[in-house]
Amino acid sequence: MSPDLPRTVRAVGAAQLVSLAEEAAAHVFSQRLPVGWLREHLAPEATHYLIPTLVQRPTHRVEMPVQWRCRQLLAVSTGEQIWGLIDILPATFDTIPETLDAASKRDILSRLGTAVTVASWSERTGHGPGAG
Repeated sequence: MSPDLPRTVRAVGAAQLVSLAEEAAAHVFSQRLPVGWLREHLAPEATHYLIPTLVQRPTHRVEMPVQWRCRQLLAVSTGEQIWGLIDILPATFDTIPETLDAASKRDILSRLGTAVTVASWSERTGHGPGAG
């Protein structure tokens, strides 16, 4: 049995987000941005946000652990906020402290609803994530 998907928003810094992407790459999770792309394009001093969206159980790869697929609201170096996806181990997500109040979480979800995707931003700016 897998842990229940939390209904929350977690704030992380750029270094922590890069670390999460490194873990996702090490596990060969399907939803992640390349670590190099994140290092190049994230606003390093900004706060980024993770919103668990669904429980991912890879049935075609039974050796893979259960993951939480999270939407991520990223602040990029152009000053814009864009969104993408990342798969995270539940135990890893649980180590990220809960620091946001309810009003902040609502605001972040609202911004997520109007943000463009990583793919759209990349196409417009020419900064595609490439293969990861």
